[in-house]
Amino acid sequence: MIDIIPIQKDVRSSGFDALFTVAKAKAVKEFHESLPGYEATPLRELSALAKHVGLKKLFVKDESYRFELNAFKGLGGSYALAEVIATKLNITPAEVKNVEPNSFTFVTATDGNHGRGIAWAAKNLKQQAVVYMPKGSAVERLENIRKLGATAEITELNYDDTVRFAKSQGDANGWILVQDTAWPGYEEIPGWIMQGYMTMALEAVQSLGDIVPTHIFLQAGVGAMAGALTGFFNHYYGDKKPTIIYVEPNKADCVFQTVKANDGTLHAVTGDLDSIMAGLCCGEVCTVGWEQIRQFGDYSVSCDDKVAADGMRVLGNPLYGDEQIISGESGAVTTGLVYRLMVDADKAPMRSELGLNEESVVLCISTEGDTDTVNYRRIVWDGACGLIK
Repeated sequence: MIDIIPIQKDVRSSGFDALFTVAKAKAVKEFHESLPGYEATPLRELSALAKHVGLKKLFVKDESYRFELNAFKGLGGSYALAEVIATKLNITPAEVKNVEPNSFTFVTATDGNHGRGIAWAAKNLKQQAVVYMPKGSAVERLENIRKLGATAEITELNYDDTVRFAKSQGDANGWILVQDTAWPGYEEIPGWIMQGYMTMALEAVQSLGDIVPTHIFLQAGVGAMAGALTGFFNHYYGDKKPTIIYVEPNKADCVFQTVKANDGTLHAVTGDLDSIMAGLCCGEVCTVGWEQIRQFGDYSVSCDDKVAADGMRVLGNPLYGDEQIISGESGAVTTGLVYRLMVDADKAPMRSELGLNEESVVLCISTEGDTDTVNYRRIVWDGACGLIK
């Protein structure tokens, strides 16, 4: 199942537009370059796959190489923690590494990758982290967070209720909530996290050089990463801005439902949010991200888990000449969508709607590697499409 709807743009500028400029992205990238272990992640050109499906070019940025975290989230966590500490102590981010150990405790909710990034960033700064995960989270992701020294546990709540629980624990204990979900009154820290994500977008355009994508596919989730990159790409490309398409699981498609309603309010998805795309199982839209999506986004897509599974198999088993990309469920869904749109005969109207053809240059981001190796192998090796509970 794949549903596509156009975004009826609301082009009124917001108070957040200045957060996602090229100049700010360059400053954020300079910060990341100062961190131990920083390297730009590879941008893979899959020429054989592009030819096979009928595209001019297809690029996939592989975030599994980011800071040995197997996902991109460390970018947001590291930048946000530095900004929080620097602001509270009235110092520069460069001085944060000299702060007394255990001066701060950060708390967050996560499906895995964000919490691992916060735990990693806190460990680097010799500070404390407490991480809560929604029910159904993979034990492997929990243990990866604990290995970084954070206190972590899986709750009996869905993702959005886990966010509320993390906030309540922060309020009760004097901990600082560091969440990429924003809501009215809590937008500064999510904004810093989102700015951190721009590093991978800047790396991508620097790798592309003079090549300008016609289409960019972004995972939505709460819309934080999608919104940040949308703002950046709009500012970077200007009149040449590519068509930007957002992708979500149909069981947690809050951005899609908000676009579909088109009534000026954000629409939540409730319940268990049960999809293999754990990193995208978010039911409430980030307000800061939405402000960029509503202005500069083009299409929203809701799809079932089979699309993500297809992407995992296609990237993990490349055609001759293409490089292998180990991409997890959330990371692979954009490539899986592109593949299905291009090879399925019944998707011709969707291809036409999006303008995908033999002249298209497509950019996808594989946001994670096999962060849940058990389920990765079940999907890629055994053809399964459901999570182990």
